[in-house]
Amino acid sequence: MFELKLLSKEAIPRAIEKADRYRLLNEPSDAESICLDVLAADPDNQRALVVLILAVSDQFGQEGFHVQQHQPRELLARIRDPYERAYYTGVVHERQAKSTRRRHVQDSMAVESFHKALKSYEEAMAIRPAGNEDAILRWNTCARIMTHHRDLQEVEQERGEAYGD
Repeated sequence: MFELKLLSKEAIPRAIEKADRYRLLNEPSDAESICLDVLAADPDNQRALVVLILAVSDQFGQEGFHVQQHQPRELLARIRDPYERAYYTGVVHERQAKSTRRRHVQDSMAVESFHKALKSYEEAMAIRPAGNEDAILRWNTCARIMTHHRDLQEVEQERGEAYGD
C-alpha cells in the first residue's frame, strides 16, 4: 500500500533517542515505528532491538493501534549479549504478569509469568557485568508483588511451589 521511507545511517542515533522519548511519553506505538525504521536501516542494531522489545511490552493489554504484530520472543532471540537477553526476557515476563493482573485474567497465569520473570532475572544475575544489579532490582520487585498480594499467594499455595522453597 505505502512504500516506507528509509533512514540514513547517520540518523540512527537521533532516531533511537526519539524512540526512547516516545516511550517515556507513553506513546509506545510511535517508539515501535521508529525502531522498525532503525532496524530497516541497521537490522542488527542492538539498542533499537531493546527499545522495540520495551515498546512492544509497553503495549501488553492495551487496546488501540499497534504498528505491527511482534512476538517478543523472536526479538529477544536477536539480542546477542546473554546478560541483556536474560534480563529483557525477565522484563517481558514481568510485564506479561502485570498485564494479566490488570486485565483480571486468571491469577495462575500471572503467577506463572512472574515465576518465568524471576527465573530469567536469576539467569541474568549469574552473568551480570560488575556493578550492574538491575536484575536484582527487578527480581525484588517481582518477589514483593508475589509476597504482598493475597490472591497470588493463594495460587502459590494451591500449586505448592512457593518461590525459593
